[in-house]
Amino acid sequence: MRTLAEVTGATGFEVLEHLEAETEVPELAGLQAQGDLIIVPAPGRSSDTGKRQIVPAAGVAVIEAVNGGHEHRLFASVPGTLTWAPRSGGQAADIGLAECTAPAFILHPEHGATGLAPGAYILRRQREQADEQRLVAD
Repeated sequence: MRTLAEVTGATGFEVLEHLEAETEVPELAGLQAQGDLIIVPAPGRSSDTGKRQIVPAAGVAVIEAVNGGHEHRLFASVPGTLTWAPRSGGQAADIGLAECTAPAFILHPEHGATGLAPGAYILRRQREQADEQRLVAD
């Protein structure tokens, strides 16, 4: 298990300084949430190989920073072990499919890091019901 300091040091992604740098980041295979991002295990699911891309060392923004918010960025712990396929079909809130053969991490400046165990995961925007159904803003 890696600490937040080790993950941010390896990726170069900055998180807010009030987050505890020595906190361990577990690599989980189950359902997870990071702010407005939901991570859903998808065993046996594979992306369309035509849309799949190997995640570069700089990572991939899976939710862009808009309206003063912060991005959620996906990183591989080992180069070449993580692929990303943006949404193709599925639910409207689905962002895409991440598949990793070594641990991977999703970082966010306010939330720190979330670790993914090897496997396949659907990344999805969280929705809320108010006067109308809408995506949660983080």
